[in-house]
Amino acid sequence: MKNKLFLIAIILAGFTWISTSSVKKPEPVRILVITGGHDYNKETFARMFTDLGDEFSFKVMELPDAFDMFMPENRSKYDVLVFYHMWQTISDTQMKDLSGCIREGKPLVVLHHSICAFDDWDEYVHITGGKYFHKPTNIGGTNYPASSYEHGRHITVQVVDPQNPVTKGLRDFELYDETYMNFYIEPGVTPLLRTNDPTSTPLIGWETQYGKARVVTIQSGHDTPTYQDENYRKLLKQAILWVTKRE
Repeated sequence: MKNKLFLIAIILAGFTWISTSSVKKPEPVRILVITGGHDYNKETFARMFTDLGDEFSFKVMELPDAFDMFMPENRSKYDVLVFYHMWQTISDTQMKDLSGCIREGKPLVVLHHSICAFDDWDEYVHITGGKYFHKPTNIGGTNYPASSYEHGRHITVQVVDPQNPVTKGLRDFELYDETYMNFYIEPGVTPLLRTNDPTSTPLIGWETQYGKARVVTIQSGHDTPTYQDENYRKLLKQAILWVTKRE
Protein backbone atom coordinates (compact mmCIF):
# COMPACT_ATOMS: atom_id res chain seq x y z
CA MET A 1 0.00 0.00 0.00
CA LYS A 2 2.80 2.35 0.93
CA ASN A 3 4.55 1.61 -2.37
CA LYS A 4 1.36 2.43 -4.31
CA LEU A 5 0.91 5.73 -2.48
CA PHE A 6 4.55 6.59 -3.11
CA LEU A 7 4.15 5.80 -6.82
CA ILE A 8 1.00 7.95 -7.03
CA ALA A 9 2.82 10.83 -5.33
CA ILE A 10 5.67 10.61 -7.87
CA ILE A 11 3.22 10.57 -10.80
CA LEU A 12 1.31 13.58 -9.45
CA ALA A 13 4.56 15.45 -8.86
CA GLY A 14 5.55 14.73 -12.46
CA PHE A 15 2.28 16.06 -13.81
CA THR A 16 2.68 19.19 -11.66
CA TRP A 17 6.20 19.76 -12.97
CA ILE A 18 5.08 19.31 -16.57
CA SER A 19 2.11 21.66 -16.19
CA THR A 20 4.10 24.41 -14.44
CA SER A 21 7.15 24.14 -16.68
CA SER A 22 5.01 24.32 -19.81
CA VAL A 23 3.54 27.69 -18.81
CA LYS A 24 5.59 30.25 -20.64
CA LYS A 25 6.35 33.42 -18.74
CA PRO A 26 5.07 36.50 -20.62
CA GLU A 27 7.70 38.63 -22.27
CA PRO A 28 8.38 41.95 -20.46
CA VAL A 29 6.60 45.03 -21.74
CA ARG A 30 9.31 46.91 -23.63
CA ILE A 31 9.10 50.61 -22.81
CA LEU A 32 10.81 53.23 -24.96
CA VAL A 33 11.15 56.48 -23.00
CA ILE A 34 11.63 59.58 -25.14
CA THR A 35 13.45 62.54 -23.55
CA GLY A 36 15.11 65.75 -24.71
CA GLY A 37 14.64 69.50 -24.44
CA HIS A 38 14.28 69.60 -20.64
CA ASP A 39 16.58 68.77 -17.72
CA TYR A 40 15.59 66.18 -15.13
CA ASN A 41 17.16 63.91 -12.52
CA LYS A 42 18.17 60.97 -14.69
CA GLU A 43 19.07 58.67 -11.80
CA THR A 44 15.82 58.92 -9.84
CA PHE A 45 13.76 58.99 -13.03
CA ALA A 46 15.36 55.75 -14.24
CA ARG A 47 14.85 54.19 -10.82
CA MET A 48 11.12 54.76 -11.17
CA PHE A 49 11.10 52.51 -14.25
CA THR A 50 13.49 49.94 -12.80
CA ASP A 51 11.22 49.57 -9.78
CA LEU A 52 8.21 48.75 -11.98
CA GLY A 53 9.41 45.13 -11.81
CA ASP A 54 10.53 42.28 -14.01
CA GLU A 55 7.41 42.43 -16.16
CA PHE A 56 8.83 45.58 -17.73
CA SER A 57 12.04 46.57 -19.49
CA PHE A 58 12.90 50.07 -20.60
CA LYS A 59 15.26 52.09 -22.72
CA VAL A 60 15.72 55.86 -22.64
CA MET A 61 16.46 57.71 -25.88
CA GLU A 62 16.89 61.43 -26.37
CA LEU A 63 15.64 63.57 -29.21
CA PRO A 64 16.64 64.32 -31.93
CA ASP A 65 18.32 60.89 -32.25
CA ALA A 66 15.14 59.20 -30.98
CA PHE A 67 13.19 60.35 -34.06
CA ASP A 68 14.61 57.30 -35.87
CA MET A 69 12.64 55.01 -33.57
CA PHE A 70 9.36 56.25 -35.04
CA MET A 71 10.32 55.01 -38.50
CA PRO A 72 8.36 51.92 -39.68
CA GLU A 73 11.40 49.64 -39.63
CA ASN A 74 12.09 50.38 -35.93
CA ARG A 75 8.59 50.23 -34.44
CA SER A 76 8.74 46.51 -33.65
CA LYS A 77 11.63 47.12 -31.23
CA TYR A 78 9.36 48.34 -28.41
CA ASP A 79 5.81 47.85 -27.17
CA VAL A 80 4.93 51.27 -25.75
CA LEU A 81 6.15 54.85 -25.85
CA VAL A 82 6.52 57.05 -22.78
CA PHE A 83 7.05 60.72 -23.62
CA TYR A 84 9.10 62.81 -21.18
CA HIS A 85 10.48 65.37 -23.59
CA MET A 86 9.93 69.03 -24.35
CA TRP A 87 11.42 69.06 -27.84
CA GLN A 88 10.41 71.79 -30.29
CA THR A 89 12.02 71.37 -33.71
CA ILE A 90 10.56 68.74 -36.02
CA SER A 91 10.72 68.26 -39.78
CA ASP A 92 7.84 67.26 -42.04
CA THR A 93 9.26 63.74 -42.35
CA GLN A 94 9.62 63.44 -38.58
CA MET A 95 6.05 64.63 -38.11
CA LYS A 96 4.83 61.95 -40.51
CA ASP A 97 6.86 59.20 -38.82
CA LEU A 98 5.87 60.15 -35.27
CA SER A 99 2.16 60.63 -35.92
CA GLY A 100 2.04 57.54 -38.13
CA CYS A 101 3.76 55.43 -35.49
CA ILE A 102 1.06 56.20 -32.93
CA ARG A 103 -1.90 56.40 -35.31
CA GLU A 104 -1.12 52.90 -36.55
CA GLY A 105 -1.29 51.48 -33.04
CA LYS A 106 1.80 52.18 -30.94
CA PRO A 107 0.42 53.00 -27.46
CA LEU A 108 1.59 56.10 -25.62
CA VAL A 109 1.87 57.48 -22.09
CA VAL A 110 2.54 61.23 -21.95
CA LEU A 111 4.16 62.69 -18.81
CA HIS A 112 4.39 66.26 -17.53
CA HIS A 113 6.36 68.65 -19.78
CA SER A 114 5.69 66.55 -22.87
CA ILE A 115 2.49 68.57 -23.35
CA CYS A 116 4.80 71.61 -23.69
CA ALA A 117 6.53 70.25 -26.80
CA PHE A 118 6.28 71.04 -30.54
CA ASP A 119 4.75 74.52 -30.25
CA ASP A 120 4.39 74.91 -34.01
CA TRP A 121 3.04 71.44 -34.84
CA ASP A 122 -0.76 71.56 -34.83
CA GLU A 123 -1.27 67.79 -34.93
CA TYR A 124 0.61 67.15 -31.69
CA VAL A 125 -2.29 68.29 -29.50
CA HIS A 126 -4.49 65.65 -31.13
CA ILE A 127 -1.95 62.98 -30.15
CA THR A 128 -1.58 64.00 -26.50
CA GLY A 129 -5.08 65.40 -25.95
CA GLY A 130 -3.70 68.55 -24.35
CA LYS A 131 -1.25 71.40 -24.89
CA TYR A 132 0.69 73.89 -22.79
CA PHE A 133 0.99 77.22 -24.62
CA HIS A 134 4.28 79.11 -24.41
CA LYS A 135 2.62 81.94 -26.31
CA PRO A 136 -0.95 82.93 -27.25
CA THR A 137 -2.21 80.25 -29.63
CA ASN A 138 -5.16 79.74 -31.94
CA ILE A 139 -6.82 76.32 -32.06
CA GLY A 140 -9.85 75.72 -34.23
CA GLY A 141 -10.47 79.45 -34.61
CA THR A 142 -10.34 80.16 -30.86
CA ASN A 143 -7.54 82.22 -29.33
CA TYR A 144 -5.99 80.98 -26.09
CA PRO A 145 -3.63 82.91 -23.78
CA ALA A 146 -0.18 81.68 -22.82
CA SER A 147 -0.10 79.07 -20.07
CA SER A 148 1.81 79.46 -16.79
CA TYR A 149 3.53 77.17 -14.29
CA GLU A 150 4.27 77.14 -10.57
CA HIS A 151 7.09 75.20 -8.91
CA GLY A 152 6.92 73.47 -5.56
CA ARG A 153 3.21 73.02 -5.00
CA HIS A 154 1.68 70.60 -2.51
CA ILE A 155 -1.35 69.49 -4.49
CA THR A 156 -4.18 67.09 -3.81
CA VAL A 157 -4.71 64.73 -6.74
CA GLN A 158 -8.32 63.62 -6.95
CA VAL A 159 -9.14 60.28 -8.59
CA VAL A 160 -12.12 60.78 -10.88
CA ASP A 161 -13.10 57.12 -11.29
CA PRO A 162 -11.46 54.58 -8.93
CA GLN A 163 -12.79 51.74 -11.12
CA ASN A 164 -10.99 52.92 -14.26
CA PRO A 165 -8.14 50.48 -15.11
CA VAL A 166 -5.60 53.34 -15.02
CA THR A 167 -6.60 54.60 -11.56
CA LYS A 168 -8.02 51.41 -10.03
CA GLY A 169 -7.01 50.95 -6.40
CA LEU A 170 -5.95 54.58 -6.00
CA ARG A 171 -7.52 57.05 -3.63
CA ASP A 172 -7.00 60.80 -3.58
CA PHE A 173 -3.35 61.52 -2.79
CA GLU A 174 -0.92 64.41 -2.40
CA LEU A 175 2.06 65.30 -4.57
CA TYR A 176 4.83 67.87 -4.29
CA ASP A 177 5.00 68.89 -7.91
CA GLU A 178 4.87 71.59 -10.57
CA THR A 179 1.48 72.83 -11.72
CA TYR A 180 0.39 74.18 -15.11
CA MET A 181 -2.35 76.76 -15.51
CA ASN A 182 -4.47 77.57 -18.59
CA PHE A 183 -3.29 74.67 -20.72
CA TYR A 184 -5.61 73.35 -23.41
CA ILE A 185 -7.47 70.04 -23.16
CA GLU A 186 -9.23 68.54 -26.17
CA PRO A 187 -12.97 67.97 -25.93
CA GLY A 188 -13.92 64.33 -25.60
CA VAL A 189 -11.02 63.03 -23.49
CA THR A 190 -11.89 60.74 -20.57
CA PRO A 191 -11.01 62.45 -17.26
CA LEU A 192 -8.81 60.49 -14.86
CA LEU A 193 -7.34 62.99 -12.38
CA ARG A 194 -8.28 66.42 -11.08
CA THR A 195 -6.98 68.95 -8.59
CA ASN A 196 -8.42 72.00 -6.87
CA ASP A 197 -5.07 73.77 -6.61
CA PRO A 198 -5.57 77.43 -7.63
CA THR A 199 -2.39 77.46 -9.72
CA SER A 200 -3.48 74.52 -11.88
CA THR A 201 -5.96 73.74 -14.59
CA PRO A 202 -8.44 71.43 -12.80
CA LEU A 203 -8.07 68.40 -15.10
CA ILE A 204 -4.55 66.95 -14.80
CA GLY A 205 -4.93 63.42 -16.17
CA TRP A 206 -6.94 61.86 -18.98
CA GLU A 207 -7.10 59.08 -21.52
CA THR A 208 -7.80 59.41 -25.22
CA GLN A 209 -7.44 57.60 -28.53
CA TYR A 210 -5.26 58.56 -31.47
CA GLY A 211 -5.93 56.37 -34.48
CA LYS A 212 -5.54 52.78 -33.30
CA ALA A 213 -3.52 53.72 -30.21
CA ARG A 214 -4.58 54.20 -26.63
CA VAL A 215 -3.06 57.29 -25.02
CA VAL A 216 -2.85 58.35 -21.35
CA THR A 217 -1.64 61.83 -20.41
CA ILE A 218 -0.57 62.76 -16.86
CA GLN A 219 0.36 66.39 -16.27
CA SER A 220 2.25 65.69 -13.03
CA GLY A 221 5.82 64.39 -12.98
CA HIS A 222 8.30 67.24 -12.53
CA ASP A 223 11.02 65.87 -10.26
CA THR A 224 12.28 63.30 -7.75
CA PRO A 225 9.52 63.68 -5.11
CA THR A 226 6.97 62.66 -7.74
CA TYR A 227 9.17 59.91 -9.24
CA GLN A 228 9.43 58.35 -5.77
CA ASP A 229 5.76 58.65 -4.85
CA GLU A 230 4.12 55.22 -4.65
CA ASN A 231 0.77 56.50 -5.92
CA TYR A 232 2.39 58.09 -8.96
CA ARG A 233 4.35 54.90 -9.65
CA LYS A 234 1.19 52.83 -9.48
CA LEU A 235 -0.53 55.29 -11.79
CA LEU A 236 2.34 55.05 -14.30
CA LYS A 237 2.39 51.25 -14.16
CA GLN A 238 -1.34 50.91 -14.65
CA ALA A 239 -1.32 53.46 -17.46
CA ILE A 240 1.34 51.45 -19.30
CA LEU A 241 -0.57 48.21 -18.78
CA TRP A 242 -3.82 49.78 -19.98
CA VAL A 243 -2.48 51.36 -23.15
CA THR A 244 -0.70 48.10 -24.04
CA LYS A 245 -3.93 46.17 -23.30
CA ARG A 246 -2.25 44.04 -20.63
CA GLU A 247 -4.29 45.33 -17.70
